[in-house]
Amino acid sequence: MTGSDPQLPVRARTMAQGFLTALDVEERTEAEAVLLVVSELVTNAVRHAGGMTGFGLRAGPGTVTVTVADASRVPPQACPADPAQPGGFGWALVNHLARKVDVHIQPGGKTVSAVLPLAHTLTQRPERPGTDAAAAFSM
Repeated sequence: MTGSDPQLPVRARTMAQGFLTALDVEERTEAEAVLLVVSELVTNAVRHAGGMTGFGLRAGPGTVTVTVADASRVPPQACPADPAQPGGFGWALVNHLARKVDVHIQPGGKTVSAVLPLAHTLTQRPERPGTDAAAAFSM
């Protein structure tokens, strides 16, 4: 799932919904925040950064990390809000919803990662005693 197809945000959101369902998420509001961040980061990659080159989700204790890679080395920037124009609120929204946002510039583009709070059953049921449970999905 890479490229600049305008349907990528919809497909990424659908994949994220399946990932969240598998985690047996406890708080619906937190799950909706994850889906919103997926939509915003993928949409930004498609519209402003030359297309998406990677997508990943990783669950850890009490969190989920959304990672989107794109073809631009230009870091995301907040746009001046103009209520008369659609858009321009996504980056601020991502930063508001996430506990932590990282932008890593590398040759050929950048990777944006957002860590969001998410209570899920994986947190309570580690796969092996003495280790943290983790689930991941990436493309």
